[in-house]
Amino acid sequence: MSLIDELGIKPAPDFEGRIKKVLLRKGEPDRVAFYELFADKQIKDKILGKPTLFPSLLPIGDPAKLIPNEIEFWLRLGYDYVPAAPAYGFGMKVNLAKDTAGVDQGMRFWVDEGASLIKTREDFEKHFWVDADTVSLDLFDAFAQHLPEGMVVFGQTSGIMENAVWLLGHQGMSYLMADDPELLKMIFDRIGSNLVRLIERMAEREFVGAIQMGDDLGFKTQTMISPKALREYVFPWHKKAVEAAHQKGKPFIFHSCGNLEKVMDEIIASGIDAKHSFEDEITPVAKAKKLWGDQVAVLGGLDIDFLCRAKPDQVRERTAAMIRELAPGGGWALGTGNSVVNYLPVENYLIMLKTGWELGKYPI
Repeated sequence: MSLIDELGIKPAPDFEGRIKKVLLRKGEPDRVAFYELFADKQIKDKILGKPTLFPSLLPIGDPAKLIPNEIEFWLRLGYDYVPAAPAYGFGMKVNLAKDTAGVDQGMRFWVDEGASLIKTREDFEKHFWVDADTVSLDLFDAFAQHLPEGMVVFGQTSGIMENAVWLLGHQGMSYLMADDPELLKMIFDRIGSNLVRLIERMAEREFVGAIQMGDDLGFKTQTMISPKALREYVFPWHKKAVEAAHQKGKPFIFHSCGNLEKVMDEIIASGIDAKHSFEDEITPVAKAKKLWGDQVAVLGGLDIDFLCRAKPDQVRERTAAMIRELAPGGGWALGTGNSVVNYLPVENYLIMLKTGWELGKYPI
């Protein structure tokens, strides 16, 4: 028997009546909705007991077998959607190290800060920019054949800032900001225009219920680049990305880690419907709902550090307390503060969901 068989959740997906109602702050659904940006493949495989897809739709394995498994994972855990991110990016150079997580994925990688792929205008012209119109969405479209009634796909893409950091490194981006800001703007504009086009292509599909963009903008204490620089290079493209989703009637979920309190008003002004990723040491989700919950939905917020260190009974107690505090009135979905990473104890993740299933029926 797999771990998912022992959970006791009886799936009844209802995108329109549950998670969409949360995203658009249209009152209380029937029960607390669940939300995650993504889950690492190793965690999904262990819980489901059979292989699933990578978070980005890389053509690895047999998609005909893996897509139904992927949908089953999210369905049987009580979600109203399955996240799917077309494999698309602009390149990066990385460093590798052995993964030491409990459910390890072999190797971990991070951006090589000394290996910016674009340092000059000649580099920019020679770089292989993959046009978003040429990206195959065949694997993405295959989800539509297997979705049960009431369940949708959340089309996902990486973000404007993230792709620039991956392409240039934070160090390389900083040099360009000082030495050739016009070139840096050209890079952001090339990234932004392609990601907006990818969003347009996903959003026009009927089986897509919402668009979610992950774009980490901050550190623990501040934004990665100045608010002024964000206004110049990043926020105009965020606004266009949101508009691309809204033109097709799809809610827009914005995920970003870090301290964004100085720019949150501007992020909200871009038109996002929901904000995800909250850390206890930066902006706890309860504080976020008080600050911004009348303007955007707040999603998740059960702190990853806590989930990794806590005992199961502590996870249950805290999940129950969050439900009591955050669920009334709607506009909140239960989930982790970031994502279901492979170093997260599987038992703690499942206890969070089981508690939400048992205690999350409205009225709270």
